[in-house]
Amino acid sequence: MNLSVQLGSLQMQNPVTVASGTFGYGVEYAQLLDLNRLGAVTVKGIRLNPVRGNPTPRTVEVTSGMLNAIGLQGPGVDGFIEKYWPFLRSLNVPTIINIWGTSVEEYAEVARRFDAVEGVGALELNVSCPNIKEGGAQFGTDVNLLRQVVSACRQATRLPLITKLSPNVPNIASFARAAAEAGSDALSVTNSVPAMAIDSETRRPRLANVTGGLTGPCIKPIALKLVWEAARAVRIPIVGMGGIQTATDAIEFLVAGATAVAVGTANFYEPQTAFQVLAGLQEYMERHRMTDVRELTGSLRAGP
Repeated sequence: MNLSVQLGSLQMQNPVTVASGTFGYGVEYAQLLDLNRLGAVTVKGIRLNPVRGNPTPRTVEVTSGMLNAIGLQGPGVDGFIEKYWPFLRSLNVPTIINIWGTSVEEYAEVARRFDAVEGVGALELNVSCPNIKEGGAQFGTDVNLLRQVVSACRQATRLPLITKLSPNVPNIASFARAAAEAGSDALSVTNSVPAMAIDSETRRPRLANVTGGLTGPCIKPIALKLVWEAARAVRIPIVGMGGIQTATDAIEFLVAGATAVAVGTANFYEPQTAFQVLAGLQEYMERHRMTDVRELTGSLRAGP
């Protein structure tokens, strides 16, 4: 049974990774899990300089999901390399580093810095960030800005690029094509959905930031649709994510067109979820007499 998949030049021993922002920098889970069983470890977002993040409370449970407004807190490139990279470099599986910036130039500089770091598996471009120079427009919701940032990062690094698309667009196909044409080797679909929660007793928002990103099982149908639409628009691999709790969930993303999947919110309440997904995927393949996991990718039987 072949479980290996490829995202550009990035080789994964199996198609299961974790979603950025839900797994810290790997160190936090290392005492609970054998990280070498994953297809890859994906770490939370890194900007050029350290970021303190938003005030608390920054997370809140909602029906079938979670809201977060962490504010992309992180140690910056130098802090990450000094504190976390020695541990991640010691693993036998690749690390996917999520990066972000507030200008095209900052994205490119972060990509350039990591290009010089030995052993990085791939870079995931978090484009759900405001471009300060453009008045706060998000890179991921302006197709021209998206093309610019992917192109700049492509010129700055030889590492595989995975563009994490925003769900907040009228037609994800055009954004998927723009990323692919600009040099992205793969896509991540999808990011969190903007939302909010209110405490009726105090009549105050439950997040200090007022609004945040909605993740978890409640967004899975949205994410599946976006993966399916993106997969029909491009030929590059897709990492599907959004509400995966079980192997069945993961298989649905593969059938919709994903090559790999990422477990996100479930990591907070059941750290073993990624391994449960992997075991269930193997059982499914045995039951359906499949010898290669890639047989599942894009196998949706739609139409008459």
